[in-house]
Amino acid sequence: MSTFWSPHVGHLTPYVPGEQPRVERLIKLNTNENPYPPSPKAIEAMRAEAGEQLRLYPDPQSIQLKQALSSYYRVEPGEVFVGNGSDEVLAHAFHAFFIQDSPILMPSVSYSFYKVYCRLYGISAITVPLDEGMRIIPSQYSGTCGGVVIANPNAPTGIALSLNEIEHILRAQPEHVVLIDEAYVDFGAESAVSMIRQYPNLLVVQTFSKSRALAGLRVGFAMGQRHLIDGLERVKDSFNSYPLGRIQVAGAVASLQDEAYFQAKRAQLMTTRQHLAVGLRALGFLVLPSLTNFLFVHHPLRHADDLAQKLRERAILVRHFTTPEIDNYLRISIGTEEECTQLQTVLAEILRP
Repeated sequence: MSTFWSPHVGHLTPYVPGEQPRVERLIKLNTNENPYPPSPKAIEAMRAEAGEQLRLYPDPQSIQLKQALSSYYRVEPGEVFVGNGSDEVLAHAFHAFFIQDSPILMPSVSYSFYKVYCRLYGISAITVPLDEGMRIIPSQYSGTCGGVVIANPNAPTGIALSLNEIEHILRAQPEHVVLIDEAYVDFGAESAVSMIRQYPNLLVVQTFSKSRALAGLRVGFAMGQRHLIDGLERVKDSFNSYPLGRIQVAGAVASLQDEAYFQAKRAQLMTTRQHLAVGLRALGFLVLPSLTNFLFVHHPLRHADDLAQKLRERAILVRHFTTPEIDNYLRISIGTEEECTQLQTVLAEILRP
């Protein structure tokens, strides 16, 4: 009964994830999951960890994973924070840094969970419009604010900022945290991790869910100077001092150690992305330039909602958003080459006069 809720709970509008249907033989291109399996080494490591030691609590600091991440990204272990997926890491960051007197700045079209965190924590926000090409305008992120949150590459548009553009924002907001959410950075964009030592206000958040195909494991992390990581640790230890289990840590560490597999699969996905973009343009779609594992597209002659429904009738799921700015776009996750070929075949049939 809602009468038992705390007063603010009734005013929350929770995030709605992409549909996860329990139907066989679907082509599922709606949730940006990796179409390829995790590293075999990661799977082997997780199986090895699933033994009698699970009766013991995991390391509350996940030191083994922090050391692996610090080595991989060439930062100090004390400059790394880990949590249950990047969503939890982001939630802690909003709590730790953005409950301020001034509103935070974020793109008007971006990851919708950011607005959920703002409502949850009572954070005010100003959404900054994109330009006509659906690009973030760095010059619009100056002036008084309580912080900046940007997904780079942006979601759901797929378009990335350059490091010079990110640096412009960092210099414009030296007194506030600039959070760069790099959930999709491994698919062709430049990571801002290289600028952490130079900018004490920079926090970079990444995940194992996308490029490392471990969405089911729920492992995310942040990197920044020690004072930012200390703030995140204080919030974490006030919620849950054991966020990552033994199996999570084992799988994530082993994934980082299998660089050949990681590079091969991300290259394979990016090649398929290029093939799909060419094919969709040939069908008349406008395809935004993507450096992610999805494409954001619309067709000038057919509404996105209608296309999504007709694809669904043919057992292909894509994501349609109802937000006014983007309600005529589809977000299409990159599947296997075979899945993307089938998508194009079906779309050609739907679009046939």
